[in-house]
Amino acid sequence: MLPYLQSDSTYKIHIHTFNKTLTQAQKIKKIDALEFLPFKGKVNLKKPEHIFWILEDYGMDPNNVPEEPFHLYFGRWIADGQRELIESYSVKKRHFIGNTSMDACLSFIMANHGRVKPDDVVYDPFVGTGGLLISSAHFGAYVCGTDIDYNTIHGLGKATRKNQKWRGPDENIRANLRQYGLEKYYLDALVSDSSRPIWRKGMLFDAVITDPPYGIREATRRTGAQKETDKTAERSTENHIFVSSSYHLSDIFFDLLKFAAEYLVMGGRLVYWLPIYRPEYTEEIIPRHPCLKLISNCEQMLSSHTSRRLITMEKVKEFKDQDQNSYLLDGQYMPYRGHNSFREKYFSGVTKRIAKEEKDNQK
Repeated sequence: MLPYLQSDSTYKIHIHTFNKTLTQAQKIKKIDALEFLPFKGKVNLKKPEHIFWILEDYGMDPNNVPEEPFHLYFGRWIADGQRELIESYSVKKRHFIGNTSMDACLSFIMANHGRVKPDDVVYDPFVGTGGLLISSAHFGAYVCGTDIDYNTIHGLGKATRKNQKWRGPDENIRANLRQYGLEKYYLDALVSDSSRPIWRKGMLFDAVITDPPYGIREATRRTGAQKETDKTAERSTENHIFVSSSYHLSDIFFDLLKFAAEYLVMGGRLVYWLPIYRPEYTEEIIPRHPCLKLISNCEQMLSSHTSRRLITMEKVKEFKDQDQNSYLLDGQYMPYRGHNSFREKYFSGVTKRIAKEEKDNQK
Protein backbone atom coordinates (compact mmCIF):
# COMPACT_ATOMS: atom_id res chain seq x y z
CA MET A 1 0.00 0.00 0.00
CA LEU A 2 1.19 3.51 -0.79
CA PRO A 3 2.59 5.23 2.33
CA TYR A 4 0.15 8.13 2.18
CA LEU A 5 -2.83 5.75 2.17
CA GLN A 6 -1.86 3.97 5.37
CA SER A 7 -3.84 4.56 8.54
CA ASP A 8 -0.82 5.70 10.59
CA SER A 9 0.16 8.45 8.13
CA THR A 10 -0.61 12.19 8.40
CA TYR A 11 -1.41 14.66 5.64
CA LYS A 12 -2.82 18.08 4.75
CA ILE A 13 -4.19 19.66 1.58
CA HIS A 14 -3.35 23.09 0.13
CA ILE A 15 -5.27 24.90 -2.60
CA HIS A 16 -3.85 27.46 -5.04
CA THR A 17 -5.67 29.34 -7.80
CA PHE A 18 -4.45 31.16 -10.89
CA ASN A 19 -6.27 34.34 -11.98
CA LYS A 20 -8.80 34.14 -9.16
CA THR A 21 -8.82 34.71 -5.40
CA LEU A 22 -10.83 32.38 -3.18
CA THR A 23 -12.04 33.10 0.33
CA GLN A 24 -10.97 30.78 3.13
CA ALA A 25 -14.51 29.38 3.27
CA GLN A 26 -14.42 28.57 -0.45
CA LYS A 27 -11.08 26.80 -0.04
CA ILE A 28 -12.37 24.68 2.82
CA LYS A 29 -15.46 23.73 0.81
CA LYS A 30 -13.31 22.53 -2.10
CA ILE A 31 -11.07 20.54 0.23
CA ASP A 32 -14.05 18.94 1.95
CA ALA A 33 -15.31 17.84 -1.48
CA LEU A 34 -12.33 15.44 -1.64
CA GLU A 35 -13.71 13.18 1.08
CA PHE A 36 -14.09 10.40 -1.49
CA LEU A 37 -10.30 9.97 -1.62
CA PRO A 38 -9.10 6.77 0.11
CA PHE A 39 -6.99 8.58 2.73
CA LYS A 40 -7.07 6.60 6.01
CA GLY A 41 -4.54 8.73 7.92
CA LYS A 42 -5.12 11.78 10.10
CA VAL A 43 -5.02 15.45 9.13
CA ASN A 44 -2.04 17.32 10.56
CA LEU A 45 -1.79 20.98 9.56
CA LYS A 46 1.53 21.69 11.31
CA LYS A 47 3.85 18.77 10.55
CA PRO A 48 2.22 16.40 8.06
CA GLU A 49 4.13 13.53 6.53
CA HIS A 50 2.44 14.14 3.16
CA ILE A 51 1.22 17.33 1.55
CA PHE A 52 -1.24 17.47 -1.34
CA TRP A 53 -2.11 20.40 -3.60
CA ILE A 54 -5.20 21.41 -5.56
CA LEU A 55 -4.29 23.73 -8.44
CA GLU A 56 -7.08 25.55 -10.29
CA ASP A 57 -6.52 27.40 -13.56
CA TYR A 58 -9.04 30.15 -14.36
CA GLY A 59 -7.45 31.27 -17.61
CA MET A 60 -5.47 34.40 -18.48
CA ASP A 61 -8.13 37.08 -18.85
CA PRO A 62 -8.51 39.06 -15.59
CA ASN A 63 -11.58 40.80 -17.01
CA ASN A 64 -13.46 37.59 -17.74
CA VAL A 65 -12.88 35.13 -14.90
CA PRO A 66 -15.12 32.04 -15.15
CA GLU A 67 -17.06 30.60 -12.23
CA GLU A 68 -15.42 27.20 -12.63
CA PRO A 69 -11.74 26.59 -13.52
CA PHE A 70 -10.71 25.59 -17.03
CA HIS A 71 -8.28 23.05 -15.61
CA LEU A 72 -7.96 21.43 -12.21
CA TYR A 73 -4.90 19.53 -10.98
CA PHE A 74 -4.37 17.42 -7.88
CA GLY A 75 -1.05 15.97 -6.79
CA ARG A 76 1.35 15.16 -3.98
CA TRP A 77 4.10 17.59 -3.06
CA ILE A 78 7.55 16.16 -3.79
CA ALA A 79 9.92 19.15 -3.43
CA ASP A 80 9.89 22.92 -3.54
CA GLY A 81 10.99 24.87 -6.58
CA GLN A 82 12.08 28.47 -6.17
CA ARG A 83 8.72 30.17 -5.77
CA GLU A 84 9.85 31.51 -2.42
CA LEU A 85 11.99 33.96 -4.38
CA ILE A 86 8.81 35.79 -5.40
CA GLU A 87 8.18 36.70 -1.79
CA SER A 88 11.77 37.24 -0.64
CA TYR A 89 12.47 39.57 -3.60
CA SER A 90 9.08 41.30 -3.52
CA VAL A 91 9.18 44.94 -4.61
CA LYS A 92 7.04 45.77 -1.56
CA LYS A 93 10.10 45.12 0.62
CA ARG A 94 12.68 46.68 -1.69
CA HIS A 95 14.65 49.83 -0.79
CA PHE A 96 14.42 51.52 -4.17
CA ILE A 97 11.37 51.27 -6.43
CA GLY A 98 9.76 53.34 -9.19
CA ASN A 99 6.49 53.55 -11.08
CA THR A 100 7.48 50.71 -13.39
CA SER A 101 9.62 48.45 -11.17
CA MET A 102 9.27 44.93 -12.52
CA ASP A 103 7.41 42.34 -10.46
CA ALA A 104 9.84 39.84 -8.90
CA CYS A 105 8.13 36.81 -10.49
CA LEU A 106 8.35 38.30 -13.99
CA SER A 107 11.95 39.36 -13.40
CA PHE A 108 12.97 35.78 -12.66
CA ILE A 109 11.00 34.49 -15.64
CA MET A 110 12.91 36.91 -17.87
CA ALA A 111 16.25 35.80 -16.40
CA ASN A 112 15.29 32.19 -17.09
CA HIS A 113 14.36 33.04 -20.68
CA GLY A 114 17.75 34.73 -21.02
CA ARG A 115 19.48 31.55 -19.76
CA VAL A 116 21.39 33.63 -17.23
CA LYS A 117 24.16 31.68 -15.53
CA PRO A 118 27.12 32.42 -13.22
CA ASP A 119 29.78 34.82 -14.61
CA ASP A 120 27.55 36.04 -17.46
CA VAL A 121 27.46 39.77 -18.16
CA VAL A 122 23.85 41.01 -18.40
CA TYR A 123 22.83 44.46 -19.61
CA ASP A 124 19.57 46.44 -19.32
CA PRO A 125 19.43 49.55 -21.57
CA PHE A 126 16.28 50.81 -19.79
CA VAL A 127 17.44 49.93 -16.30
CA GLY A 128 15.16 52.20 -14.25
CA THR A 129 15.40 51.10 -10.61
CA GLY A 130 17.33 47.94 -11.54
CA GLY A 131 14.70 45.28 -10.88
CA LEU A 132 15.86 43.12 -13.80
CA LEU A 133 19.49 43.36 -12.67
CA ILE A 134 18.58 41.84 -9.31
CA SER A 135 17.13 38.63 -10.75
CA SER A 136 20.14 38.14 -13.03
CA ALA A 137 22.59 38.83 -10.19
CA HIS A 138 20.77 36.22 -8.09
CA PHE A 139 21.88 33.61 -10.65
CA GLY A 140 25.49 34.79 -10.42
CA ALA A 141 25.68 37.15 -13.43
CA TYR A 142 27.51 40.48 -13.42
CA VAL A 143 25.01 43.22 -14.21
CA CYS A 144 24.99 46.75 -15.57
CA GLY A 145 22.53 49.14 -17.15
CA THR A 146 21.82 52.56 -18.57
CA ASP A 147 18.88 54.94 -18.43
CA ILE A 148 18.17 58.40 -19.79
CA ASP A 149 16.70 59.55 -16.45
CA TYR A 150 19.48 61.14 -14.35
CA ASN A 151 17.38 61.24 -11.17
CA THR A 152 16.51 57.55 -11.35
CA ILE A 153 20.11 56.44 -11.93
CA HIS A 154 21.33 58.53 -8.99
CA GLY A 155 18.35 57.88 -6.70
CA LEU A 156 17.28 61.52 -6.57
CA GLY A 157 13.97 63.37 -6.79
CA LYS A 158 10.47 62.53 -5.64
CA ALA A 159 9.77 59.18 -4.05
CA THR A 160 7.33 56.67 -5.53
CA ARG A 161 6.12 55.34 -2.19
CA LYS A 162 3.00 56.69 -0.58
CA ASN A 163 3.52 59.18 2.27
CA GLN A 164 7.15 59.76 1.26
CA LYS A 165 7.98 63.00 -0.55
CA TRP A 166 11.67 62.59 -1.47
CA ARG A 167 13.95 59.61 -2.01
CA GLY A 168 16.34 58.83 0.83
CA PRO A 169 20.14 58.46 0.71
CA ASP A 170 19.94 54.67 0.47
CA GLU A 171 17.49 54.55 -2.41
CA ASN A 172 19.51 53.60 -5.48
CA ILE A 173 20.30 50.58 -7.63
CA ARG A 174 23.44 49.63 -5.73
CA ALA A 175 21.52 49.67 -2.44
CA ASN A 176 18.96 47.29 -3.94
CA LEU A 177 21.61 44.72 -4.78
CA ARG A 178 23.26 45.24 -1.40
CA GLN A 179 19.91 44.51 0.25
CA TYR A 180 19.99 40.97 -1.20
CA GLY A 181 23.72 40.39 -0.72
CA LEU A 182 24.38 40.77 -4.46
CA GLU A 183 26.47 43.97 -4.54
CA LYS A 184 29.57 42.10 -5.72
CA TYR A 185 27.80 41.42 -9.03
CA TYR A 186 26.96 45.07 -9.68
CA LEU A 187 29.18 46.66 -12.33
CA ASP A 188 27.53 50.06 -12.72
CA ALA A 189 24.56 52.02 -14.03
CA LEU A 190 25.16 54.99 -16.31
CA VAL A 191 23.09 57.91 -17.56
CA SER A 192 22.85 57.26 -21.28
CA ASP A 193 20.48 57.38 -24.22
CA SER A 194 19.71 53.90 -25.57
CA SER A 195 19.39 55.32 -29.09
CA ARG A 196 23.09 56.32 -28.93
CA PRO A 197 25.11 53.31 -27.68
CA ILE A 198 28.15 54.30 -25.62
CA TRP A 199 29.96 50.96 -25.84
CA ARG A 200 33.07 50.10 -27.80
CA LYS A 201 32.61 47.83 -30.80
CA GLY A 202 32.61 44.11 -30.16
CA MET A 203 30.54 41.43 -28.46
CA LEU A 204 30.23 42.34 -24.80
CA PHE A 205 27.08 40.86 -23.28
CA ASP A 206 25.78 37.34 -22.69
CA ALA A 207 22.21 38.62 -22.36
CA VAL A 208 20.25 41.83 -22.87
CA ILE A 209 17.17 41.77 -20.63
CA THR A 210 14.94 44.83 -20.55
CA ASP A 211 11.48 46.35 -20.34
CA PRO A 212 11.32 49.38 -22.67
CA PRO A 213 8.95 52.26 -21.80
CA TYR A 214 5.56 52.15 -23.53
CA GLY A 215 4.57 55.77 -22.92
CA ILE A 216 1.93 54.83 -20.31
CA ARG A 217 3.53 55.29 -16.87
CA GLU A 218 6.94 56.35 -18.20
CA ALA A 219 7.59 58.61 -21.19
CA THR A 220 9.41 57.34 -24.29
CA ARG A 221 12.28 59.79 -24.63
CA ARG A 222 15.65 60.21 -26.24
CA THR A 223 18.10 63.10 -26.42
CA GLY A 224 17.85 65.63 -29.22
CA ALA A 225 15.39 68.18 -30.51
CA GLN A 226 12.47 67.17 -32.67
CA LYS A 227 14.17 68.53 -35.83
CA GLU A 228 17.60 67.30 -34.93
CA THR A 229 19.90 66.21 -37.76
CA ASP A 230 23.05 64.13 -37.81
CA LYS A 231 25.12 67.25 -38.43
CA THR A 232 23.74 68.82 -35.29
CA ALA A 233 24.79 65.78 -33.30
CA GLU A 234 28.31 65.94 -34.75
CA ARG A 235 28.70 69.61 -33.80
CA SER A 236 27.56 69.10 -30.20
CA THR A 237 30.20 69.36 -27.46
CA GLU A 238 30.54 67.12 -24.45
CA ASN A 239 29.20 69.92 -22.25
CA HIS A 240 26.02 70.29 -24.29
CA ILE A 241 22.86 68.81 -22.80
CA PHE A 242 20.41 67.76 -25.49
CA VAL A 243 16.78 68.56 -24.98
CA SER A 244 14.45 65.59 -24.76
CA SER A 245 12.45 64.51 -27.79
CA SER A 246 9.86 61.79 -28.35
CA TYR A 247 11.11 58.29 -29.08
CA HIS A 248 8.64 56.26 -31.14
CA LEU A 249 8.03 52.71 -29.96
CA SER A 250 8.93 51.30 -33.37
CA ASP A 251 12.30 53.09 -33.20
CA ILE A 252 12.88 51.85 -29.64
CA PHE A 253 12.45 48.24 -30.71
CA PHE A 254 14.55 48.54 -33.86
CA ASP A 255 17.36 50.25 -31.95
CA LEU A 256 17.11 47.51 -29.32
CA LEU A 257 17.30 44.68 -31.86
CA LYS A 258 20.18 46.34 -33.69
CA PHE A 259 22.04 46.80 -30.41
CA ALA A 260 21.50 43.16 -29.41
CA ALA A 261 22.60 41.92 -32.84
CA GLU A 262 25.84 43.89 -32.56
CA TYR A 263 26.77 43.54 -28.89
CA LEU A 264 25.52 40.07 -27.88
CA VAL A 265 27.89 37.11 -27.95
CA MET A 266 26.95 34.32 -30.34
CA GLY A 267 24.15 32.36 -28.71
CA GLY A 268 23.41 35.27 -26.37
CA ARG A 269 19.78 36.18 -25.79
CA LEU A 270 17.63 39.30 -25.99
CA VAL A 271 14.57 39.25 -23.72
CA TYR A 272 12.11 42.15 -23.76
CA TRP A 273 8.43 43.11 -23.47
CA LEU A 274 6.49 44.19 -26.55
CA PRO A 275 3.15 46.00 -25.88
CA ILE A 276 0.40 45.23 -28.38
CA TYR A 277 -3.18 46.19 -29.16
CA ARG A 278 -4.90 42.79 -29.17
CA PRO A 279 -7.55 43.38 -31.89
CA GLU A 280 -4.75 44.18 -34.35
CA TYR A 281 -2.17 41.63 -33.23
CA THR A 282 -0.51 39.26 -35.67
CA GLU A 283 2.92 37.66 -35.45
CA GLU A 284 4.01 39.82 -38.39
CA ILE A 285 4.24 42.89 -36.14
CA ILE A 286 7.00 41.34 -34.02
CA PRO A 287 10.25 43.18 -34.93
CA ARG A 288 12.86 40.97 -36.61
CA HIS A 289 16.56 41.15 -37.37
CA PRO A 290 18.62 38.85 -39.62
CA CYS A 291 21.10 38.19 -36.81
CA LEU A 292 18.44 37.20 -34.27
CA LYS A 293 16.21 34.14 -34.17
CA LEU A 294 12.83 34.27 -32.42
CA ILE A 295 12.83 31.67 -29.61
CA SER A 296 9.59 32.34 -27.76
CA ASN A 297 6.62 34.70 -27.70
CA CYS A 298 4.46 34.67 -24.53
CA GLU A 299 1.47 36.86 -23.71
CA GLN A 300 0.60 38.67 -20.49
CA MET A 301 -2.85 40.27 -20.48
CA LEU A 302 -3.03 43.93 -19.44
CA SER A 303 -6.68 44.63 -20.24
CA SER A 304 -9.44 43.33 -22.50
CA HIS A 305 -7.86 45.08 -25.50
CA THR A 306 -4.14 45.34 -24.64
CA SER A 307 -1.42 42.96 -23.58
CA ARG A 308 2.32 42.64 -23.76
CA ARG A 309 4.37 39.86 -25.28
CA LEU A 310 7.54 38.53 -23.68
CA ILE A 311 9.84 38.18 -26.68
CA THR A 312 12.97 36.04 -26.48
CA MET A 313 15.50 36.08 -29.34
CA GLU A 314 18.89 34.42 -29.76
CA LYS A 315 21.88 35.65 -31.74
CA VAL A 316 22.59 33.16 -34.51
CA LYS A 317 24.62 35.23 -37.00
CA GLU A 318 27.63 37.54 -36.77
CA PHE A 319 26.75 41.21 -37.11
CA LYS A 320 28.02 42.82 -40.34
CA ASP A 321 28.00 46.42 -41.54
CA GLN A 322 25.21 45.63 -44.00
CA ASP A 323 23.02 44.60 -41.03
CA GLN A 324 23.19 48.12 -39.56
CA ASN A 325 19.89 49.26 -41.08
CA SER A 326 18.58 46.00 -42.49
CA TYR A 327 15.06 46.67 -41.18
CA LEU A 328 14.72 49.65 -43.55
CA LEU A 329 14.69 47.21 -46.45
CA ASP A 330 12.29 44.85 -44.74
CA GLY A 331 8.90 44.68 -46.43
CA GLN A 332 7.30 44.15 -43.03
CA TYR A 333 8.61 47.43 -41.65
CA MET A 334 5.41 49.42 -42.12
CA PRO A 335 3.23 47.17 -39.91
CA TYR A 336 5.67 47.77 -37.04
CA ARG A 337 4.72 51.46 -37.09
CA GLY A 338 1.45 50.44 -35.44
CA HIS A 339 3.32 50.23 -32.13
CA ASN A 340 3.63 54.03 -32.16
CA SER A 341 -0.09 54.48 -31.44
CA PHE A 342 -0.15 52.02 -28.53
CA ARG A 343 -0.59 54.80 -25.96
CA GLU A 344 -3.62 56.25 -27.77
CA LYS A 345 -5.20 52.82 -28.17
CA TYR A 346 -4.50 51.93 -24.54
CA PHE A 347 -6.20 55.04 -23.20
CA SER A 348 -9.05 54.85 -25.71
CA GLY A 349 -10.07 51.61 -24.04
CA VAL A 350 -9.82 53.21 -20.60
CA THR A 351 -12.00 56.13 -21.74
CA LYS A 352 -14.63 53.78 -23.16
CA ARG A 353 -14.70 51.73 -19.95
CA ILE A 354 -15.15 54.83 -17.78
CA ALA A 355 -17.96 56.07 -20.06
CA LYS A 356 -19.67 52.67 -19.83
CA GLU A 357 -19.39 52.62 -16.04
CA GLU A 358 -20.84 56.12 -15.79
CA LYS A 359 -23.70 55.12 -18.07
CA ASP A 360 -24.42 52.01 -16.00
CA ASN A 361 -24.39 54.05 -12.78
CA GLN A 362 -27.01 56.38 -14.20
CA LYS A 363 -29.45 53.54 -14.80
